[in-house]
Amino acid sequence: MKQRLANLSNLQQRVIAAVAGVPFILFMIWYDAWTFALLFCVVSALTQREFYRLLGLDGFEPLTAYGTVVGCMICILAYFVETDQISTGNYFLICPASSMIFLIKLYKKRDMKPFTNIGFTFLGIIYVAMPFALLIILALQGGTYHPAIITGCLLLLWASDIGAYFAGTKFGRRKLFERVSPKKSWEGSVGGAIVAGVVALGLTFWAPELRPWQWYCVGGIIVVTGTYGDLVESLFKRSIAIKDSGSSIPGHGGFLDRFDGLLLAAPFIITFLKLFA
Repeated sequence: MKQRLANLSNLQQRVIAAVAGVPFILFMIWYDAWTFALLFCVVSALTQREFYRLLGLDGFEPLTAYGTVVGCMICILAYFVETDQISTGNYFLICPASSMIFLIKLYKKRDMKPFTNIGFTFLGIIYVAMPFALLIILALQGGTYHPAIITGCLLLLWASDIGAYFAGTKFGRRKLFERVSPKKSWEGSVGGAIVAGVVALGLTFWAPELRPWQWYCVGGIIVVTGTYGDLVESLFKRSIAIKDSGSSIPGHGGFLDRFDGLLLAAPFIITFLKLFA
């Protein structure tokens, strides 16, 4: 199966991944709040393990298993606290769970750079798990589940990616950030912004959970931070001399490749909506 996919063009692989993955993602989001939280918790864990695996390729030794467990715990806490099943005080469990990273590394005799690896373990939690937990909080704000908000954010992200891909392929001339990502162009970014703007317009009619101006602002945030998120991940991959973070998703690479824009966008989206809701 993998060999057959490898023989297809990148665009064909992307279409297959979308046809197979998008309906499943939408089903999990719209079925119930707990299926949505489960989906994002699993994706967070897979993305975080991928991040740690890549660090391992560069000779580092983060606490892959424990760091991922802490990341999952944060996502799980976000779901149970925001659905009022447990009190907000339970968020403080994150503190001792995170502090255990220092104690575990204390007993790793063969680790020549313990504090460097401690730092990378925390980075995996902050860079990957925290944004997914924030998206869970965003969907459950006010104690009510809002699947349309999460769906809208994903649609805007996908629209931006699709617009940038086709516009960049067709019209790309001026490099956006050649030092980090030689294939990205200003024309692609403009194309992504235009397509995301059209989707934001549609969301103003389809998803009244947010006011029209809020959807336009969220779209703008996703276009800008999503692009930077992709560049940040490209910088990370370039620093360890690899092309893709993995091969889990045909046409996209790994989970980190697919969700890099969302990781940087999530903190800005929830901050904007919390301040200007």
